[in-house]
Amino acid sequence: MTLLEYIKILDDAKLKTFASRCNTSVGQLKQVAYGNRRANAALSISIDRHSGSRVTCESLRPDIDWQYLRMQAPANHRVENAA
Repeated sequence: MTLLEYIKILDDAKLKTFASRCNTSVGQLKQVAYGNRRANAALSISIDRHSGSRVTCESLRPDIDWQYLRMQAPANHRVENAA
């Protein structure tokens, strides 16, 4: 599902709540949804998380190798703790 499809099913109150949970504004979400702006990595993750993965990081930022980051996260965490 695209971000545009997702936000279109939300009423105004739910859209405001969703934007707030994503630490952004309704206007910013619409800018991203309509392709006028690009979500940064943090916003992509928030949208993925708070949409229940209906809108994925991969759909928002296909230029980021999310699979690599997901595979590497546990190893990086262990390395940081070992240092």
